Amino acid sequence: MDRELEYKSTIKSSSFLFKETKKAAELINKGFNEFEIKEKAKRDNIFQVNTETRKKEIASIVLRRLKAVDDFLIEKIVNGNIETSKQMVIYSIMKTDRLFFEFMYEVFGEKILLRDFALQDKDFNIFFDRKKEQSERVASWDDYTFYKLKQVYIRILFEAGFIKDRKNDREIAKPIIEEEIVKHLKDIGDAKYLGAMMGEM
Repeated sequence: MDRELEYKSTIKSSSFLFKETKKAAELINKGFNEFEIKEKAKRDNIFQVNTETRKKEIASIVLRRLKAVDDFLIEKIVNGNIETSKQMVIYSIMKTDRLFFEFMYEVFGEKILLRDFALQDKDFNIFFDRKKEQSERVASWDDYTFYKLKQVYIRILFEAGFIKDRKNDREIAKPIIEEEIVKHLKDIGDAKYLGAMMGEM
């Protein structure tokens, strides 16, 4: 994890964006550059949203995520099966959002490691309280920000197939990641992201 990344709460307005990320990855695979993809988002409304602002916003978010992913994994987002594709979008979010990565590593991955497969409200509360103690920036956020972050994290995990439901004791579904991807992430020094997703620390 790039420790230079600042804590931020912008994920509140972006969430998983699976279809949008896959669409942008397909264009990258076809040789489109960042400027051309942003132009297509504006001109052709490839992300199917209502406002110019949202077109630009989604294009910026998904392109930033994809810039953190190498060509091999972009190919997996485009042509992998649905589970693999979603796992790699989670990876792209972890690569660009420090707080989400730390949640995945310190809470989600650790729960799998400990064979505790219920993701409860208290797990979020304890995590956010710990981050407030560690970071003045996080401590400056209001209660509503943490409420929204929790909702978005749950939604992302549910849409990615990492949890089976969104209410109460959310059952964790340990992802099964292709051996080829496991090897690749280890080879490029990103084993910690495997740990965050699979609980193999």
